[in-house]
Amino acid sequence: MHRLLIVDDEPMLLQLLRRYLERQGYVVETCQTAEQAILVFDANPADYAMVVTDLTLPGANGADLIARLRTKNPALPALISSGYPYEPQLPGVEFLLKPFLPQMLAEHIARVLKY
Repeated sequence: MHRLLIVDDEPMLLQLLRRYLERQGYVVETCQTAEQAILVFDANPADYAMVVTDLTLPGANGADLIARLRTKNPALPALISSGYPYEPQLPGVEFLLKPFLPQMLAEHIARVLKY
């Protein structure tokens, strides 16, 4: 069972994605801020199969968050989502343009994890 960390400042989106992905068999942790995500992740960095984050978070940048999480788990796959086009600069980072359907996110995750 894969554990995912999803970070977005939109509580309704987090709730929708958590429910959908849990029905797909994932264990999902959600956070609304980068600071909260770092605390949750740092408790058990090896437990996470992937992180999905919004590009723009309160007081933080999703790419910077991924770089920070990778100091504890260098091979961590990641996906950044945004309502604006974005080209990831970090290796092993996918991009998904908002708005997206939960199924589209699940397909990206499955492809990254080769599920």
